[in-house]
Amino acid sequence: MSSAARHLSRALVRRAPAAVTRRNVVTVPRLGSKEQMEKEAVEQIRARLAYQKELMEANPHKSHAEEWEELWTWIRISILVCGPICVFAVAKDLVVEEHHHRPTEGNPEYMGIRNKEYPWECDQCDLFDLDCWKKCRAEKLAN
Repeated sequence: MSSAARHLSRALVRRAPAAVTRRNVVTVPRLGSKEQMEKEAVEQIRARLAYQKELMEANPHKSHAEEWEELWTWIRISILVCGPICVFAVAKDLVVEEHHHRPTEGNPEYMGIRNKEYPWECDQCDLFDLDCWKKCRAEKLAN
């Protein structure tokens, strides 16, 4: 290796950032004296802070006011887009759609199958079948 190459490699090593110890779940201070362990923990914290500063410089964030302005922009967009859609959907349902009910008479027998009687006085009537209740009560008065 020539002296120029050696000089160049030494210069590059000096300019290269020092190896930063990143702390993670596995990394804990090595066993040693209390001072050594505190020193290593402080170095790890400083390394994390330096890394966080690098990230913040690489990814600049918006100010608090800019964040709120963007929030209100998206709220306005949502209202302008979703509001008319909801209004038109309700209008369509009111104008076009019919409210369908199950037919009251002429149900097939399989729709009236019961495994046991109802626990009220007219045990063959559904709870809100008022016509059936009237007939049942009239039959009971006649008996």
